[in-house]
Amino acid sequence: MGVSAIRWTAVTAAVLLAATACGRGDEASNGALPAECKGQQTTGITDKSIKLGGIYPLSGPASAYGDIPKGIKAYFDYVNAEQNGIGGRKVEFVVRDDGYQPPKAVEEARRLVEQEQVFALFQTLGTPSTAATWDYTNQRKVPQVFVATGASLWGTDKKHPWTIGWQPNYISEARVYAQFLKTEKPNAKVAVLYQNDDFGKDLLGGFKKAIAGSQVQVVDEESYEVSDPTIDPQMRNLAGSKADVFLNITTPKFGSQALAADAKNTDWNPLHIINNVAASVTVLKPVGFKNVQGVVSATYYKDPNDPQWANDSEMKLYREKMAKYAPGADPNIPYHAFGWASASSFHKAMQAAKCPTREGLRDSVRNLNNVEVPMLLPGITLQTGPDDGFPIESMQMMRFKGERWELFGEVIDTRKVFGPVAE
Repeated sequence: MGVSAIRWTAVTAAVLLAATACGRGDEASNGALPAECKGQQTTGITDKSIKLGGIYPLSGPASAYGDIPKGIKAYFDYVNAEQNGIGGRKVEFVVRDDGYQPPKAVEEARRLVEQEQVFALFQTLGTPSTAATWDYTNQRKVPQVFVATGASLWGTDKKHPWTIGWQPNYISEARVYAQFLKTEKPNAKVAVLYQNDDFGKDLLGGFKKAIAGSQVQVVDEESYEVSDPTIDPQMRNLAGSKADVFLNITTPKFGSQALAADAKNTDWNPLHIINNVAASVTVLKPVGFKNVQGVVSATYYKDPNDPQWANDSEMKLYREKMAKYAPGADPNIPYHAFGWASASSFHKAMQAAKCPTREGLRDSVRNLNNVEVPMLLPGITLQTGPDDGFPIESMQMMRFKGERWELFGEVIDTRKVFGPVAE
């Protein structure tokens, strides 16, 4: 399986010991550092290896996201075996399960930093889990890069320079849906279901701001808790609004429930918009493809189910290496492609780092200049700067037809259409 094999470990109830040192690492083990890099942190990185930690809900209500690290693992295994790692450094990726519970995410972050001595946290999945851990990682000056959540905080908060997102932030995503409706249904009446946390509120708030001044209106909204067994009561209430658009701001489990409830209610037939994080085919399939025809969403990376990428060189590479390094994983699951794309992005950022240190990675991810990642849609690149902490802010609309998503329209660069995301 190679050096980068993931060690899947469950959360335990053991009490964590607080670290007694900040851990600058052994510079000698990282080769001769350039003069400008002297004194910087080299914990978890040598001239032959990089140790990364990831925190995902491998269990619990958001366990569908457990497919993401499989794509990451396949990418790092491929790079380790066939490219001698990243800059000659083999990548070890240690994954922890937080069950989508913020307190467990904190425990696992401490384990990874204090016991595993990782170089960086590469992805913590979920807005609640990342919000629970970023004070700790920033106090410890540990890079928490390309977190798997689109909350706008990761790009606007100046007090947490060690944390940065990757995917389009939820405000940018909301802007794409608003722009679509203002063009296609300028008098839309919108009913909204949203997760009652920073994730749901961020996207809903961004949507309301983006439709301000237009004839598009939010006429009803219902929230749910992650601990809720079902969202059927909320869906009944929303159906009573008679809105002609339903904006579905959910994680996979509840996204599937909302799609099913919408399909069952033959008296309410709104245009159904489902947010990107719940738009995987694995979410739609249990509902029955015939019941989700015409549902729309937005995306930014290539869908392995879309035949237009059949001869795409990166898609061919992805399929070949998934078969070789993750033979039990279905390459058609988009979350695997998401993981592959995010790992490729880390590769590019690490290669561009001026110093092979924690500080070097922190600075590199905030100085990305139109970096091309082949698994992203054409026209979408990674771009950050001193006043822009959002690597991706462009998306393209897609509509579900048959058994897959079909892209339509042009890529929407929300920076150009709406300006920067406000702090």
